[in-house]
Amino acid sequence: MLRFAAAYIASGLVFIALDFLWLSVIAQKLYQREIGGLLLAKPNMVAAVAFYLLYLAGVVYFAIRPGLAAGSWTTALVSGAMFGLVAYATYDLTNMATLQGFSWTVVAADLAWGAFVTAAIATAGYFGGSLIKA
Repeated sequence: MLRFAAAYIASGLVFIALDFLWLSVIAQKLYQREIGGLLLAKPNMVAAVAFYLLYLAGVVYFAIRPGLAAGSWTTALVSGAMFGLVAYATYDLTNMATLQGFSWTVVAADLAWGAFVTAAIATAGYFGGSLIKA
């Protein structure tokens, strides 16, 4: 259990850093240009925190845990990339199907980001969890 807690914390620290960079520097102008009318003036922080906590639990369960069981960081990385792609696709493609004005450009950027960031945090979580011997 301690191993998974370490993995959760390690992946969470990396996720916060990378997603802050993505949202505040890289994607901010893209989102404003492509879907600005759909954005809140200020993010709903309760919803944001709930997303991060739940998403990290999913990464630990679906990517890091199999990686630790296999003793393979690449298993965590690939599983993380697939989990991220599917999770972000669920959000973005549902928005594309149901919201007027949602952008295919945002969908493509988010799917790439979701796969990349989740692969990165799953790998970080694998190494964090590996520090604790089972």
